[in-house]
Amino acid sequence: MNGARGEDGGVDLTDLGPLLPHPLTGQSFASPVPAGTGWPEDPAQPTTPAAASAAQVRKAARTSQSLAEVDARVSVCRACPRLVDWRETVARDKRRAWVGEPYWGRPVPSFGDSEPRVLVVGLAPAAHGGNRTGRMFTGDRSGDWIFAALYRAGYAERPASYAAGDGQRLVGARMVAPVHCAPPDNRPTPDERAACGPWLDRELQLATSVESILVLGGIGWQSVHAAAVRVGWTVPRPRAKFGHGAQTVFTVPGQGGGSGRHVRVVGCYHVSQQNTFTGRLTEPMLDEVIGLL
Repeated sequence: MNGARGEDGGVDLTDLGPLLPHPLTGQSFASPVPAGTGWPEDPAQPTTPAAASAAQVRKAARTSQSLAEVDARVSVCRACPRLVDWRETVARDKRRAWVGEPYWGRPVPSFGDSEPRVLVVGLAPAAHGGNRTGRMFTGDRSGDWIFAALYRAGYAERPASYAAGDGQRLVGARMVAPVHCAPPDNRPTPDERAACGPWLDRELQLATSVESILVLGGIGWQSVHAAAVRVGWTVPRPRAKFGHGAQTVFTVPGQGGGSGRHVRVVGCYHVSQQNTFTGRLTEPMLDEVIGLL
């Protein structure tokens, strides 16, 4: 639900339910948050076109001329009906701990440096994390882990990411995802992953300064390999198997038939609570793989 358009082209807020204050700015918003209504870090405007099918995603991604344009178009995408329904239902129903706050309830765009040296690839936003705050890995325990580690390594200005507008900033790094909407049970379907794939493809093409990629989890590993192949990068065969600390190197073709550049890809167990609570992933383990970038 992005809201009806008023006669002047703006968003008509009269049918979007109760307005609630943003936890930092105090400005009132509906849940989900209509595009271009003042949410901190919202990359879209009320007039940003929303893709409504996989074919429209492919066109929108292909014609995006910058990472900022990709972010804006991602943030209003409505191509996957099941994901649209789920993310907006969660945004309206909320979790008790945040019942007094508005939920973003839209696809969560990538976050970070506009000229990144490092990409951090997850899977999809959490229902009450990124889907609530509008920023990747923000507002849940997984985000606490990855932002703290990036801070220790010098990639984040603050050790925690609380909410959009909190001053957090990534330096030389950018968080991206194979799927930008929160999926039920944290499991996007193969069709949903395929529909969202062109956004990741375009980010790989536009992020021309990238030297390394940190991939959190096996699905992210598969998705990054598939995206690299789709955009014409050379991927070693047989493909490296995912594992914590696994490494491989992609080759990006040079312009005009030049030698190109190499991108190091490093695997890491996902920073999910299942992994961090059980000790499968520890802070030293996370710091070690980030040190390989």
